[in-house]
Amino acid sequence: MRILIIEDEPRMLHLLRTGLYEQGFTVMTAADGVDGLEIATSVEFDAILLDIGLPKLDGYGLMKTLRSRQSKTPVLMLTARDAEDDIIRGLDLGADDYVTKPFSFPELVARLQSITRPLREHTGGSTQSGTIRVGDVTVDTLRHQVTRKLESIDLTRHEFLLLTSLARRAGHCVSRQKLADAIWGADRPVGATALDVLVNSLRTKIDAPYSKKVIGTVRGSGYIFNLDNNLSARTQ
Repeated sequence: MRILIIEDEPRMLHLLRTGLYEQGFTVMTAADGVDGLEIATSVEFDAILLDIGLPKLDGYGLMKTLRSRQSKTPVLMLTARDAEDDIIRGLDLGADDYVTKPFSFPELVARLQSITRPLREHTGGSTQSGTIRVGDVTVDTLRHQVTRKLESIDLTRHEFLLLTSLARRAGHCVSRQKLADAIWGADRPVGATALDVLVNSLRTKIDAPYSKKVIGTVRGSGYIFNLDNNLSARTQ
């Protein structure tokens, strides 16, 4: 995997770069937020390690700008701050996970693998492209783009993974556990309401503006991408 490390503390940057290189990762680095943002938006990465306390542009500002530019690259935030408000702020801005310093290197690698695994599984890696079309909904799994009735819909990474999981099995109920595993990884504990909150968020974008509702609930089982006689599912 290709990883971008954005960290201003020289010793930490050296340790991260050396450790990830020895694990077989391809690594690029930046020592401040401005340089980090420029690299992050000009080169394709599998994941970004992002420190919060950066000069010129802090991690929060970089994260906000990155997502405002429609970047779907998974981001793991590195911070010495373990206050709940700081963690929630980073996640709300679009970070996929976080680790607080000090941390163990095996944990860091496991977190990186966890946040990148769902996208790798859905797209088959960076070399396999595909488009899922279900009725008037199109999901481009290579570019991570979604349209409905030819109108572009901006989804977060987790919303995209949820929609892709349902669209691939259109017309069939997908269990809550299978959806959670596809979105967050089978080895990560997920709160009881996290999936419901994500489904509601996806419905706001994919269903609310349209008369036909495609995201259905199978009570006690899971969720389904609804089909009727005028809709058919096809994966290319």
